[in-house]
Amino acid sequence: MFVRMATHELNRRQKAAVLVPIALLCGGWTVSMAGFGSADAAGKARHDGTLPDGTTVPSKAIQAPANLPVSGQIAPGVPDGDADAVANGASTSGIPSAALSAYQRAAQIIDAADTSCHVPWELIAAIGRVESDHGRYGGNVLESNGVSKPGVLGPVLDGQDGTQAIKDTDGGELDQDTTWDRAVGPMQFIPSTWQVVKVDADGDGQRNPQDIDDASLATGVYLCSGTEDLAKTTGQKAAVYRYNHSDAYVDLVLRIMEAYQAGDYTAVPNGISGGQTFSYPESGSGGGQATPKAKLAKPKPSKASVHVAAPSAAPTGSSGNQNGSSGNNSHSGSGSGSSSTPKAPVSSPPVHVSTPDPAPVVTPVVKTLNQLGQTAAFCSSALGQYKDLPGAMSACTNKFGGMTQSAASNLASSLSPKSLLALLGISIPGL
Repeated sequence: MFVRMATHELNRRQKAAVLVPIALLCGGWTVSMAGFGSADAAGKARHDGTLPDGTTVPSKAIQAPANLPVSGQIAPGVPDGDADAVANGASTSGIPSAALSAYQRAAQIIDAADTSCHVPWELIAAIGRVESDHGRYGGNVLESNGVSKPGVLGPVLDGQDGTQAIKDTDGGELDQDTTWDRAVGPMQFIPSTWQVVKVDADGDGQRNPQDIDDASLATGVYLCSGTEDLAKTTGQKAAVYRYNHSDAYVDLVLRIMEAYQAGDYTAVPNGISGGQTFSYPESGSGGGQATPKAKLAKPKPSKASVHVAAPSAAPTGSSGNQNGSSGNNSHSGSGSGSSSTPKAPVSSPPVHVSTPDPAPVVTPVVKTLNQLGQTAAFCSSALGQYKDLPGAMSACTNKFGGMTQSAASNLASSLSPKSLLALLGISIPGL
C-alpha cells in the first residue's frame, strides 16, 4: 500500500516560499553563520516562489510522515527503554562536522525564507541523531562531502517485526528494494515523502537523501510546511509528531534538542565518533560553528629581582678641587675651600627585571580512546559474547574511537550488550 498524504492550507499571511539562492551555497557548508544571517544574505533571497534548485515549497502543511514508527523501538538504533541513555549521551555521541554545518545552514536558510517558522538548527540535528546517529547508523560513515556511505537504510517496511507494510513506491531507486519501501538517508525519509520535499541544497545537481546537506534542508522544508511556530514547544511537538507519529519519538527528539541548545554536544571529524567538546557561542557573538575549549596551563610568572646599587656620592669640599697631591679621590689634598664631612651613600630602590612568561602549555582536556588497540579492547569488553558477530567490532570501534574513556564507559554501561548492538545497527541472528 502507499502512504497517503494529507494536507491543510497554511494560515501564515506572509509565509515565504523561497530559500536563499544556490549561489550562496557554492562556498560550501563551512561559511559562518554570522555571514549567512546578514542583511545582505537575506536581501538576495528569491521571491519568485521557488527553491534554490527551481522546485517549489509545498503550499500546504505536510501530514504524511517522513518516517514510520516501528514497534519495540523509538527509531533505528534506539530500542524502547534506551531513551535516557541516548539523551544523556548527547555530548558524547559526537556530531560529524559535515552534519553540524548542514544542520546550521539548513535552519539559517529556512528561517531566512520563512521568518515565522523559527526552526532551530538543534531541532534538525536532534532528528538526525535519533533517526541515524547523524548518518552513521548501521556501520555507515558520513564523508566530508556530507554523503553517508554505503548508505543508511531503515528496516524493510513489509509488515513484519513491528513494521507497517508499504509497497514499493520508487522502483528501488532510493532504497534498493523493488518490493517494499524502506526509509532512506540520514534523516530517514520514506521514498514517497522524499518525493515531496527533496531539494538540491549544495548545488551538486542531485537531490540525494543520503546527502546530509540535501536531507537537512528537506527536513527544514518539512517542519516549516505547517502553521507551527517552532520557537515554541507546542509548535515543535506538533511538527515533530507529523514527522514521526510516535509520542516517545517526539519526547526524545525534544530532549536531545534541549541538550544541544544547552551546548551539550561534541563536534568530531567526519568518519569517526568522539572528539573535543564544543560550546555553543553566547548570544551576540556572531554565531557560526562553536570553537573548541582547551585547558591552558597558566604557570606563575617567574620574576628575577636584580638589586642594582647606585654609586656612592663623592664627597666634595665647599670650594676648590677634589684631588690632593697624593692621589685621586683623596681628601688630604689641598683646596682653596674648607673641606666638608662626606655624605652617606644614597641607597636606590632595587630594579626588578622580569623574565618573560613561558608560552602557555596546552594540555589534553581528557584521555580518549584514540588508539585502535585501546578501542578494540574496550569494544571487546562492552560487546561480551557478541563481539564475534560480523561487523560488530568494526561498528563499535567506529562508534567509540576518539570518545573520552569515561564517556564511553558511561554510555556502554548504561546499555546491555543487545541494546549496544541495536545502537550500532547490528542484528543478532535468531532474534
